[in-house]
Amino acid sequence: MNKTRVILVIVVAILLALLASVGIYRYLSETGRAAEEARLQTVGIVVAVVDIPIGTTINPNQVAITAWPKDLYPKDSFADPKSVVGRAVRRDFLRGEPIVASKLVPTDKGGGLLSFIVAEGKRAFTIRVNEVVGVGGFIVPDTRVDVILTTSPSGGSERISKIVLENMQVLAAGQIVEQKENKPITVNTVTLSVTPEEAEKLALAGNDGVIQLVLRNFMDSDNVVTLGATKARVLSGYRPSGPPQEPATSKGKRIVRRKSRASVLPVARKTFTVEVIKGNTRSEEKFQ
Repeated sequence: MNKTRVILVIVVAILLALLASVGIYRYLSETGRAAEEARLQTVGIVVAVVDIPIGTTINPNQVAITAWPKDLYPKDSFADPKSVVGRAVRRDFLRGEPIVASKLVPTDKGGGLLSFIVAEGKRAFTIRVNEVVGVGGFIVPDTRVDVILTTSPSGGSERISKIVLENMQVLAAGQIVEQKENKPITVNTVTLSVTPEEAEKLALAGNDGVIQLVLRNFMDSDNVVTLGATKARVLSGYRPSGPPQEPATSKGKRIVRRKSRASVLPVARKTFTVEVIKGNTRSEEKFQ
């Protein structure tokens, strides 16, 4: 009788274990299925269909609606393209990246886009350039440049070109319209991000001489100390390629005056005198 009870208890325990296992399996399966369904649920979100650089005003051709996982939906994203068209960009957007409010200029703020681009502790300084000074149009926002000043130091007649600022970030590059002789002209401008001290240097350089920009590698952040270039230093290695020529004579012939060869003077040789002693006899020998 006791043996039968033991067997019955074991059978009941096995059945309960099987039921518990089945219940746990079904629970986990349903939970996993629900999580998978939640993961596969998508919502519409506004994304960039092209790369949108900093300082750009978004137009309808740059954004579109696409499906996005609901659980990865950014909190400050947009569901309607009309909400972002016309907004200014203060951080770069890559193709396929969601448009988020934190990378756009707030609509309720004044001061324009540039005030949001300038980093804390920096200043925006705009200078006028031409196509040559602007490296043929290759200077665009976020590139790095050096500033070269050409001037006459201390009011002298000799001019010198010297790098006065290095590794300057370009914030903006564009055009403005000015009046010259009552006629509108277009002037190219470049806006640099500078510290207050660098702004003072740039202001002095712009009023004291000619400013030129040199495009540099974005990864190259090393500063180089130079002596500056003067006309004397630039032409220090120059040598005339031929003898000077006199103007043509009245008959149309050109007379060439060649330099005469300098006479070669004999080189004086040193003479050495050696005293030779042989027994009681002394004599001198001279050598050259």
